Amino acid sequence: MKKEYDVVIVGAGPAGVGVGSNLKQMGLSNFVILERNSVGSTFTKWPKEMKLLTPSFPGHGFGLLDLNAVVPDTSPGYSYQSEHLSGEEYGEYLQAIANHFELPIKLGIDVKEMNKTVDGFILNTNKGEFVCRYVVWAGGEFQYPNLQPFEGGELCLHNSKVTSWNDLEGEEHFIIGGYESGIDAAIHLSRLGKDVTVLAREATWTNDNPDPSISLSPFTCDRLAELFDFEQLILRENSEVIKVEKEEDYFQIYLSNGEKLESSTQPILATGFKSSLSLILEHFYWDEENHFELTNLDESTVSEGLFLVGPQVRHDPIIFCFIYKFRQRFAIVAKEICDRLEIEVSEELIKFYRRSNMFLDDLSCCGNECVC
Repeated sequence: MKKEYDVVIVGAGPAGVGVGSNLKQMGLSNFVILERNSVGSTFTKWPKEMKLLTPSFPGHGFGLLDLNAVVPDTSPGYSYQSEHLSGEEYGEYLQAIANHFELPIKLGIDVKEMNKTVDGFILNTNKGEFVCRYVVWAGGEFQYPNLQPFEGGELCLHNSKVTSWNDLEGEEHFIIGGYESGIDAAIHLSRLGKDVTVLAREATWTNDNPDPSISLSPFTCDRLAELFDFEQLILRENSEVIKVEKEEDYFQIYLSNGEKLESSTQPILATGFKSSLSLILEHFYWDEENHFELTNLDESTVSEGLFLVGPQVRHDPIIFCFIYKFRQRFAIVAKEICDRLEIEVSEELIKFYRRSNMFLDDLSCCGNECVC
């Protein structure tokens, strides 16, 4: 017999755990979180050396919330005595939150398809069907790497497939992509004494836009500055890769300007990730710039009852891709669902979320230059 839920949350990363904790605090019990791997697996699968870009710090004495916390009154920075947590540490923090709130998480559930019904949704998974009235899509991105951004992309090593940069053999490496993941890879390989060349379309390392959703984060800029005098590190702008070929004992890298480069090691692909929304494209309206449309409550304009939380949320020109940004939308979504289910949410709880900077209901107050 199928169990029907009020809400199904897809994904048990910071977005899924965060909004699930909000729903629990607001009094909703008939919901489930579906996760195909483990809690926080987006982070636990990071390369060993990768750290959170935004700093964690305990600021409760001043009424400030740790930038990487997903619920108030918690601090990853305090718990681990670290300003920049590793992926494994942050995954442990999310698991601790899930345990504290006794979140109903089902692991090993892979959502294959989602269909809209008159009364809600049916999610087809590897473990059968899940029926619900509302869906909160909280899928991460790290598990959906963009492996073919150009011809021959499959011949490269995507940075998400690296367990540790110490494991890479060879003394020279070409990194394709100049944003956070590419520069992070370059920093770690350079520190290991490798000869590293970054191939990027733009000089992201000179972009002075104050929004880290667009430019490199201060954490990355600080680390990169330490290496600017290293002869082993070469940063190349206007170097768009259009093709990679494998020869007998080397790789041929073709640039859009006609230049060809040879690499004795497998080129490293740092071209980002595909959206998890690729699984449910038909449930969103997409504009000419390939941006999807949401209501001010982060609900799909195509499938009523489908909400989006996490780093994929954006309300032009606002980009909510950092934890301290997208967590401000958890309570908005949770309260709206509870209102529709006629579950009374105390005003004191909403005030608590506002004081904790976790209830951004006025999108007009933000912009690309806002630190939210």
